[in-house]
Amino acid sequence: MPSTLPGIPDIDEQLADRVLERLGVIEDELKAAVSTSDDMMQWTARHLLDAGGKRVRPMLVLLAASFGDVRAPAVVDAAALVELTHLASLYHDDVMDSAPTRRGADSAHTLWGNNVAILTGDFLFARASSLSARIGADAVALHSATFERLCMGQLHETVGPAEGDDPFEHYISVLSDKTASLLALAGHLGALVGGAGDDVADIMGRYGEKVGVAFQLADDVLDLESDAATSGKTPGIDLREGVPTMPTLLVRRRAAQQQDPAAHAIVDRLDQDLSDDAALHELVELLRQDPALEQTRDLAQRTAIEAVEILAELPAGPVRDALTTFTRTLVQRRR
Repeated sequence: MPSTLPGIPDIDEQLADRVLERLGVIEDELKAAVSTSDDMMQWTARHLLDAGGKRVRPMLVLLAASFGDVRAPAVVDAAALVELTHLASLYHDDVMDSAPTRRGADSAHTLWGNNVAILTGDFLFARASSLSARIGADAVALHSATFERLCMGQLHETVGPAEGDDPFEHYISVLSDKTASLLALAGHLGALVGGAGDDVADIMGRYGEKVGVAFQLADDVLDLESDAATSGKTPGIDLREGVPTMPTLLVRRRAAQQQDPAAHAIVDRLDQDLSDDAALHELVELLRQDPALEQTRDLAQRTAIEAVEILAELPAGPVRDALTTFTRTLVQRRR
């Protein structure tokens, strides 16, 4: 009989019950992990955790672990360390992007300043590292490699492609490091600590990498289509900060290759000062009507299909079915 998990409708009832029970335990673990007696950090470290979130990465850890034993002791620690690492990166990202809100709340740097936000992110990275150490040496190695990729992805996004580099290949590599690396860690580590075996862990790592790229491409679409009231994020914030996205790359390529008045009009606006809210809103509206938005949506869906094809290497059954649905909902979400 089908049941429901957050964001994953109509999956096996027994699997849903097991995963839901573990999600509750993970939430308690996350609260314990950010707990501290420091008067300042006790508020800043809980800020984004209390704001909520989809818990996509813990969910993937649990589904991957379900190929073995989802109740294995280290599974909760693995899910918590992946989510803490994700939360830590958000504190840093919001500083670099000057994002005023996150998850419908004021961002940490808006409330407490850049220095406090960065140090809070560092604190959460430290707490995640302590969990990886508790799991064992393999988890430490996987976590540290992922942390390195997160840093390199942010660096490469900041400096942009080198002369002669393909901007699209560069962008996909940034997505792989900044977003997909954590989903790859979730899939690989979940299968590993759940006792599913090295082969399943390798497949889940490759799946996580692919679905992570699809997830971020879908986020590029969502950044333009959603509004702050539903997503908790100001539409077009990447445009204001000059951060490339797939729609803007597609528009720039079209403008460079042909005499397309619409594309040239968008590029002209992309290169202007977007600090004014009205100017940003006008650019967002132009991009919403541009074919580049639909092209990005199609690319996200094709990448998701490639992720599902990787899942075909796994044993058939409720877990694989749930992962297939999980993939579809990630790229079709509206917030």
